[in-house]
Amino acid sequence: MEDKLVTLAIRTYHRAQMIKAVLQEEGIETVIHNLNLEQPEMAVGVRVRIKESDLPRALIIVEEMEKAWEEEKPVKENRMVLIPVDFADQIPKTIDFGFQMAKKIGAEVVFLYVYFTPAFTISMNNDVGTYSISDSELLRRIISSANADVENMRNLIDRRIKKKELPKLNFKFELIEGVPEDQILDYCKKYKPDVVVMGSHGKKISNEPLGSVAAEVMELCEAPVFAIPSMTSQEKFGDLKKIAFITNFDQKDLIAIDKVISTFINPEMELCFIHGSDKEEPWNEIMLTGIKSYFANQYPGVKTNYALVESTDSPEKVNEFIEQLQIDVLAFNSRRKRLFARIFNPGLAYKMIYHSDIPLFVTHV
Repeated sequence: MEDKLVTLAIRTYHRAQMIKAVLQEEGIETVIHNLNLEQPEMAVGVRVRIKESDLPRALIIVEEMEKAWEEEKPVKENRMVLIPVDFADQIPKTIDFGFQMAKKIGAEVVFLYVYFTPAFTISMNNDVGTYSISDSELLRRIISSANADVENMRNLIDRRIKKKELPKLNFKFELIEGVPEDQILDYCKKYKPDVVVMGSHGKKISNEPLGSVAAEVMELCEAPVFAIPSMTSQEKFGDLKKIAFITNFDQKDLIAIDKVISTFINPEMELCFIHGSDKEEPWNEIMLTGIKSYFANQYPGVKTNYALVESTDSPEKVNEFIEQLQIDVLAFNSRRKRLFARIFNPGLAYKMIYHSDIPLFVTHV
């Protein structure tokens, strides 16, 4: 009878590849099974599987590899929490949540301020182009004002750290000229922060520029984005215990959910999986039950449940649900769309930023 395959270990994709290479050199046939078949390197964990008859020999080999990895010196990762700021309309809670998240993951805080300068005008005098003095003076004033704002905010944060209102962490400021949403996205693409923490005005002030910048970044950013409305009732990052995740049963939701749990996990965490459908289909509840069971096994300390709502495309329906269950954070995975699709069919991030007063956490798997 042919040997059946058994799971030897569950490791990260890169570690699993190393184990596979060593085992195959020893003549042990090895296969890797993972959740994310499209992008295996992004999988939360993959299974290394071998024939049952090879198990005793393979265990000895893997044990030696694990010992060698444990003896390796840990490599320090430069982790970053990025906080885009607008000194004309800054939300204090954004700074508080950003610092608290950075402390949790051991990251540096980077404040990004994007200032806009008007284009230089050219006046023609005797066929000689000369720059307007007023324009150069305006540019000087804009840059001078930006530097003064940065210095004031730096001093404020230093004082708050001394008073122990903020955790003692390394922080710095970056000043860039340009359009805010474009520069924020470019910065994220280049430096790859662990999370972007932004302020938003929520449903009370739906037409403010800060909301549109946050919505654009949430739709297109490669990094996870944590948007905090000015009207949110939560005061501390540790107060965020009830998380709702909207799932469309996409395979990549499993990776996104794992990111949500690792970001917000605490001893009292509750995670509710929600799915919207206009029709009552038994399969939806079966899928939700499966997701709940999977993460209940992976994270036994996290209380999990699920719910069906009429439609997750309707911000009003989602708001009714989160208010009813007193949800602290609404999370979901946002797939980046092309410009044409975003104009005529904006994503959930764009809709919720204007219709919700609870924090939003958006991944982009």
